[in-house]
Parts: sequence; C-alpha cells; structure tokens
Amino acid sequence: MSKIKFEDLLGTGAHFGHVTRKWNPNYKPFVLMEKNGIHIINLDETIRCLDKATSFLQSRSKKGGEFLFVGTKKQARDIVQQEADRCSMFYVVERWLGGTLTNFSTIKKSIKRLHLLEKEGSPIYENQTKKEVQMLNRERIKLSDQHRGIKDMRRLPDAVIIVDTKLESTAVAEAGRLGIPIIAIVDSNTDPTLVDYPIPANDDSIRTIQLIISTLANTILDSSAKKSKPSDKQQPADEKTLKSLNKGQSSNLKKESENNDDQVDSIKSDKNAKLDDSSQNN
Repeated sequence: MSKIKFEDLLGTGAHFGHVTRKWNPNYKPFVLMEKNGIHIINLDETIRCLDKATSFLQSRSKKGGEFLFVGTKKQARDIVQQEADRCSMFYVVERWLGGTLTNFSTIKKSIKRLHLLEKEGSPIYENQTKKEVQMLNRERIKLSDQHRGIKDMRRLPDAVIIVDTKLESTAVAEAGRLGIPIIAIVDSNTDPTLVDYPIPANDDSIRTIQLIISTLANTILDSSAKKSKPSDKQQPADEKTLKSLNKGQSSNLKKESENNDDQVDSIKSDKNAKLDDSSQNN
C-alpha cells in the first residue's frame, strides 16, 4: 500500500488533465469532471491505481526483481535519474534508443564496448596515433551518454516505469511486444489500456512526478530491505556449538528450577513460622 494521501496529490496539482479536445476516450474511467475546458482527474482512482502498482513492485522486489525507469522529458529527467540511483535501479533519461529492449543483444555489445573504452590501461589504446585516441575518446563519451543509466544492466528488466507514455511510445511498444509489465504515469491525452499498471495523474507537473516516482522508489527500497534482513541474521552454527548451547541452556534451566525450589521452600517456612507465632500468641 502506498502512503500517499488525497491531500498530497491535490497539493501537487496531480488532478489537472489536458484540455478536453486532446483527451483519449479510453481515459474516461479516470475523469472526474470537466472544468474550464480541461479534464479533472479523479484522485481516488489515482490512489487506487498507485496502491495496485506498489503491490506489484513489492512482490517483484522481494524476488530480486530489476526495474528500468524511463523519463526523457525535461520535467522528469533529474527526478527519474535521482530516484533510480537511490533505489539502485536502471534508467533512461536521454533519447530512447530504438531496440533498447527488443534488440537487447546488440545493446549489450555496445555496452561491452563502452566498458572496454572506460577501462584504465585498456589495450585498445595501445599503438594508436593521437588522432585515433581522440576518436576513441569521442566514441567513449557518446556511448557513455547513451548508456549511462543501463551500462550495468545484464538482462531485460522485470518491469518498466515510465513518465509520459505518449512521449515514450517506442519504449511502451517494445515492452508490450516482449510482455514486460509497464507501470506509468498517464495523463488524459494518453491511452491507459496500453499500460499494465496505469497511474492517472498530471505528467507535466514536476511536483506530481516527484511524489509518484519517489513513492515507487521507496517501495522498491523497503521491499529489498525486508528481503535482505533474514539473510543478514542467519549465521550457520556447527554441531558442537549447538550441543554446547543446549548443554548450557539445560544447566541454566536446572539452576533456575533449583533456585525456584529454594524460593518456594523459604516462602513455605516463613509462612509456617508466622502461623506458629500467631498460635502461640493465642
């Protein structure tokens, strides 16, 4: 369950949709009303959909799932990169390269090339002219810009988290073709049926994007932390240790029972002494 309240969303302007003439008819279930020529998004639906999305993320995170954040629009870039870094996940904030998912084998080769160029003392720079070294440096910078958020991604993600599905239509199409679940902030000008877990909200508001994306990142962090806790505490004990512990526990229990018996005897003797005193007085 997400911890976002109705007032939090209202304060960020999450309820403001696009002008009515730009709306997508499939968005109708998420529209509360029309006011001054724009659609007002039903924030109760936003909370319901966000809860559904966070529950999904929680279940995948506990199984060691990996997620790809996508947000190339100006308002989302910094937020997406910051939150993805915070929960140690992958991101794309520059132009989406066609085939990032559907042609991942080629992307991996490109990433491998980047690692080779970035490696200190790489043999690729040996016996090269000054001009050739400059060309290799330019290639390294270009590849680094293209792949900086996914250069450690070894396999396809378990889900893709997107800001503005209309702008990121290629990413949506690729994930859909491969059957990768999509979580996305969807505005009134987009088709929510293309997304597995749509979150209806204003995707142009920086504050709304920050609120929702940070909530999703927190869910990943919390679920990952819960998953790692048991393994941190579990330390195998050898047979001798277990025997000595059991022996120690049994001896302690024996001592405790003896102490308890002594206490009971002393209480009984005190009680009998008091009874004898009272009978003598009588």
